[in-house]
Amino acid sequence: MENEPDHENVEQSLCAKTAEEELNKSFNLEASLSKFSYIDLDKELEFKNDLIDDKEFDIPQVDTPPTLESILNETDDEEESFVLEDPTLLNIDTIDSHSYDTSSVASSDSGDRTNLKRKKKLPDSFSLHGSVMRHSLLKGISAQIVSAADKVDAGLPTAIAVSSLIAVGTSHGLALIFDQNQALRLCLGSTSVGGQYGAISALSINNDCSRLLCGFAKGQITMWDLASGKLLRSITDAHPPGTAILHIKFTDDPTLAICNDSGGSVFELTFKRVMGVRTCESRCLFSGSKGEVCCIEPLHSKPELKDHPITQFSLLAMASLTKILVIGLKPSLKVWMTFPYGRMDPSSVPLLAWHFVAVHNYVNPMLAFCRGDVVHFLLVKRDESGAIHVTKQKHLHLYYDLINFTWINSRTVVLLDSVEKLHVIDRQTQEELETVEISEVQLVYNSSHFKSLATGGNVSQALALVGEKACYQSISSYGGQIFYLGTKSVYVMMLRSWRERVDHLLKQDCLTEALALAWSFHEGKAKAVVGLSGDVSKRKAVVADRMVEILFHYADRALKKCPDQGKIQVMEQHFQDMVPVIVDYCLLLERKDLLFSQMYDKLSENSVAKGVFLECLEPYILSDKLVGMTPQVMKDLIVHFQDKKLMENVEALIVHMDITSLDIQQVVLMCWENRLYDAMIYVYNRGMNEFISPMEKLFRVIAPPLNAGRTLTDEQVVMGNKLLVYISCCLAGRAYPLGDIPEDLVPLVKNQVFEFLIRLHSAEASPEEEIYPYVRTLLHFDTREFLNVLALTFEDFKNDKQAVEYQQRIVDILLKVMVENSDFTPSQVGCLFTFLARQLAKPDNTLFVNRTLFDQVLEFLCSPDDDSRHSERQQVLLELLQAGGIVQFEESRLIRMAEKAEFYQICEFMYEREHQYDKIIDCYLRDPLREEEVFNYIHNILSIPGHSAEEKQSVWQKAMDHIEELVSLRPCKAAELVATHFSEQIETVIKKLQNQVLLFKFLRSLLDPREGIHVNQELLQMSPCVTEQFIELLCQFSPSQVIETLQVLECYRLEETIQITQKYQLHEVTAYLLEKKGDIHGAFLIMLKRLQSKLQEITHQDEKTKEEFSLKDVEDTMVETIALCQRNSHNLNQQQREALWFPLLEAMMAPQKLSGSAAPHLPPEALKSLTMQVLNSMAAFIALPSILQRILQDPVYGKGKLGEIQGLILGMLDTFNYEQTLLETTTSLLNQDLHWSLCNLRASVTRGLNPKQDYCSICLQQYKRRQEMADEIIVFSCGHLYHSFCLQNKECTIETEGQTRWTCYKCSSSNKAGKLSENSSEVKKGKTAPSQAASEPVLDPQQIQAFDQLCHLYRGSSRLALLTELSQNRSSESYRPFSGSQSGPAFNSIFQNENFQLQLIPPPVTED
Repeated sequence: MENEPDHENVEQSLCAKTAEEELNKSFNLEASLSKFSYIDLDKELEFKNDLIDDKEFDIPQVDTPPTLESILNETDDEEESFVLEDPTLLNIDTIDSHSYDTSSVASSDSGDRTNLKRKKKLPDSFSLHGSVMRHSLLKGISAQIVSAADKVDAGLPTAIAVSSLIAVGTSHGLALIFDQNQALRLCLGSTSVGGQYGAISALSINNDCSRLLCGFAKGQITMWDLASGKLLRSITDAHPPGTAILHIKFTDDPTLAICNDSGGSVFELTFKRVMGVRTCESRCLFSGSKGEVCCIEPLHSKPELKDHPITQFSLLAMASLTKILVIGLKPSLKVWMTFPYGRMDPSSVPLLAWHFVAVHNYVNPMLAFCRGDVVHFLLVKRDESGAIHVTKQKHLHLYYDLINFTWINSRTVVLLDSVEKLHVIDRQTQEELETVEISEVQLVYNSSHFKSLATGGNVSQALALVGEKACYQSISSYGGQIFYLGTKSVYVMMLRSWRERVDHLLKQDCLTEALALAWSFHEGKAKAVVGLSGDVSKRKAVVADRMVEILFHYADRALKKCPDQGKIQVMEQHFQDMVPVIVDYCLLLERKDLLFSQMYDKLSENSVAKGVFLECLEPYILSDKLVGMTPQVMKDLIVHFQDKKLMENVEALIVHMDITSLDIQQVVLMCWENRLYDAMIYVYNRGMNEFISPMEKLFRVIAPPLNAGRTLTDEQVVMGNKLLVYISCCLAGRAYPLGDIPEDLVPLVKNQVFEFLIRLHSAEASPEEEIYPYVRTLLHFDTREFLNVLALTFEDFKNDKQAVEYQQRIVDILLKVMVENSDFTPSQVGCLFTFLARQLAKPDNTLFVNRTLFDQVLEFLCSPDDDSRHSERQQVLLELLQAGGIVQFEESRLIRMAEKAEFYQICEFMYEREHQYDKIIDCYLRDPLREEEVFNYIHNILSIPGHSAEEKQSVWQKAMDHIEELVSLRPCKAAELVATHFSEQIETVIKKLQNQVLLFKFLRSLLDPREGIHVNQELLQMSPCVTEQFIELLCQFSPSQVIETLQVLECYRLEETIQITQKYQLHEVTAYLLEKKGDIHGAFLIMLKRLQSKLQEITHQDEKTKEEFSLKDVEDTMVETIALCQRNSHNLNQQQREALWFPLLEAMMAPQKLSGSAAPHLPPEALKSLTMQVLNSMAAFIALPSILQRILQDPVYGKGKLGEIQGLILGMLDTFNYEQTLLETTTSLLNQDLHWSLCNLRASVTRGLNPKQDYCSICLQQYKRRQEMADEIIVFSCGHLYHSFCLQNKECTIETEGQTRWTCYKCSSSNKAGKLSENSSEVKKGKTAPSQAASEPVLDPQQIQAFDQLCHLYRGSSRLALLTELSQNRSSESYRPFSGSQSGPAFNSIFQNENFQLQLIPPPVTED
């Protein structure tokens, strides 16, 4: 294995020399062979440790590897998928490489089928990795190739091989050998030999560069001595004649070579020298007759790996058109593995490439193989037993087809796609680093050799198709360089060194990208790195120096390119785009010296740039990533933000800076003037170790207004809050606003702050000042928070003597200040005593507080001079008791005072302690704010376990005593409580409720499910009399809701309920109950009586009464009566129906019989329309003649007054005419449909069948020849023809209900499910089939087919089918004779079909 080129030694800028010189220097291969390598092993191992290992998929080891013969005998047309494929790795979205498309002629070649895969747009990789590859034209070699073609008729170049020398084969049989200086060393062969052998189709140079093998298009092989230029061997019998040499390859053993011909065979050539005579022995490794091999690749190991255990096997990879094989040539021929490709494009080129890589800190060969757009990687290891073990690595999914795959080193591969675009890819991350268009090379393709045109084109079509894109012999790699052979030129590609890549970006003025790329080298995250060696720190130092140079250049460019005139915003935008880059990289490189000296000085030349620079520092300072700025920069920074009036930013910056080097007084003054209190406190603390002065400054501002009793401004409230937090931080040992006070200062600061708080008078105090001004001010400002601060401080106190004294001292001062003053609210006083109670309740308490003080507080809270703040005082006392203050009071006195003061929550607290739960109910009921909570309380006591039976009984008894109060409070809740806990005592509760309205509300909540209480009525087990009592109350208080309530109620007795409703004369309710009872006639009579009374009212009322209301009443009553008759007519016989409807009709017609003078104001039309309504409703239940007869029998109309009922009779006749027309039209349509359908069915069934052929489809004999036999011919509608004898032998008859049916043998046998063939038919005989005894007609298959064709012709369902479905019950499953062939027992409705369309046209006329 060779070493990577160490470009450190040749690092000079590209601009210093031409690409040609650069190439010649790097191409000095013999002088510095060790420079070039596939891999520097130490670096590779180190690099691998930083990466996640590739996923490995072990290929199972076979006990007995297959023999070569068994593989040769396998058929090649297998289509099994790739056996090692792992489905978890097929997620193309995550594995796809990234690329960017260039708009070259080749890549936009629409004729290339691979363009279909190029739709995927991917992000630009240039900005991320820069230019990774350098490509140069080898001008000397290119010129001499063209010259040789002109001068000596060498022909066009056809193949290239590279080692220490470069060999180029031509189409006229010459091999041109060039040295590292591009000078022509040898010209091997002659055009006359070329005329005999054809073009050179393959070349190979051995390891020590002493021998050259040439393969020719007509199949010959020659070996040359590269030192002397002598022809050593000319081999003509190594393989079958008439096939071109596609590949010839030396192995690591110079006496062993492998060749592959256009017949797809592979041969091993062994070179020997016996008695001075050179010979060559050939052995066939793979025969093309069993599968054509078109690519071979022996494993080459470099000198430093010659002792690797795998080299003893002399491995050879071969790719046929369907599989790849890896075989070992030594010590004996053995197949180590074989993989089929799976499905792929037959025109794609198989590719193989070996390389040694480090995985898990071991160096082993890896084989890359691909055909199409997926590259598979196989790691080959030798295990301890001496067997070869193969593991599959993560494969690479691409979006283009490959025609070449080359390793440039163990981490980087170069791929060439079918439109001649190079893709440089990092193997581990599968990231695409660069794409290069190489259509200018005009690459040479080996298609003519794959088609073996020189020997007459005697190759398989598959091989010729693969050869269209084959360019195996035009690309050769050596020492980290790849050579591409064009029709008139040779190009070389190599990885650029890291410095070259950065410089390349700089030349293109991509400074930001250059810095980003350099930083990726610095961090070791870049890909395809060349030229960085040594340990990590050394590498980082080299890259950092280069980055500093670029940063200086970048700063100069930023200033130079600044727009001179125009808006200031344009200049600011320019610098905002550029200056942050400088700041970022200086800080990333940890070069603050550079940032704050040279860079700052340079940028300070421009005031806008300076401002932007200072603003860039802000986020770094705030995140504490930038400490230790120079005083000048700090000063400029503060001034800059001050000038921009960004004072909040100034404050945020100051508290993150080390301000000891600034003018402290000036900063303090600025902070105070601009109200930056956090910054001011920070400066005093950090700059001067002074903690008390800021407190004094803040006290001076907030104390005067508080002492004067004025309301504080928002600004003063902010100051007060900051002061409290600051005191809290100091007492807790934390720095303000962030960080911690140095440990040695913590005790000192605590003592200073305590001494300050308990001062008797402030400095410069006026004579009127009250004592302890600081404590007093804080208590006035926010009592609760100040006491919280003290409580937290007391928690932290160690129990030493001084701490105890401080605690007692501050408590005494608090009591003195608050108790002796009347200007504190009850809430504030309560806060103090709650605080004290908590301190006293601690187990290690050392405080002493006089107990009489607590009694004074109790008096103060319970006996105020005024009645204000009642709830506040109660809450304060409750907190005091809960904090442990209860031990300071005599309990009986406390309860007395609480009751007197109406502190019911206090009473509840005390009763709870003594388990007097029944008394708590009184507390709830008396407390107007919480009275509704009493229900939940009672429910909890009675249902939650843990209370004794006596306690529960006392609570229930109390609840029963107050049941009226509870019901009046919330009837629903009271009912729910009774139903849940005491359902058996409901009648007791009812007796207790004397107030009828309350009782009504209670029963409604209990019994009416619409009230929303969740009670299981079955569990209540109430007697019906309770429900009836509720119904009676309902009749009294809410008669309009009786019917709807009865509909939801369950347990009541009908007879008793009817008596109740009759008592209150609720006729509608009585009718409802009678109907429910089954007395339809009784219910009807009540409704009829109501209707008659209403009609009587309107006929006798005077004109002043509002007529429309009366008519509305009549109409409503009539509609209810009609509904009653309609509901029940279905279950009555004709006589009973007439007993309902005729009295109703009579009642409606009676007013019309009166003379017009009786009710002159009543419009007769209104009554007539109501009467028509009755007639229309009854027509559905009573025959029209009966109605007419009844009307005419009426004595009034019988005497000739038919004019009154003329409208009624004409209306009935209109209805009759309409229905008669409808019936006739429907019958006519049905008859037409039926006639049309039957005509077409008959025509379809009786139509002759046309056979496809004139012979039997089973015996294949002409049916005429067997005519003399008594055998019938059977023809099916599918066109197949059979002898009945043949069909019987094949058992194609089905006996169904006494009828023989035949099925088409061919159609039914091809139908795998074995269903009855649609093309089956009746036997065509001269006699009819026996008639069927079944009650329903059954269509045979041929008739079903004919009917389906008929339905298809009609384009939808027939009108008959629609009416049939409409007329019958949907759920019936009766046979539908015209519903088409159904697919199963389940019948789908015509109307449920989404394609259903109602056809409103006559059926189509069928053509004969």
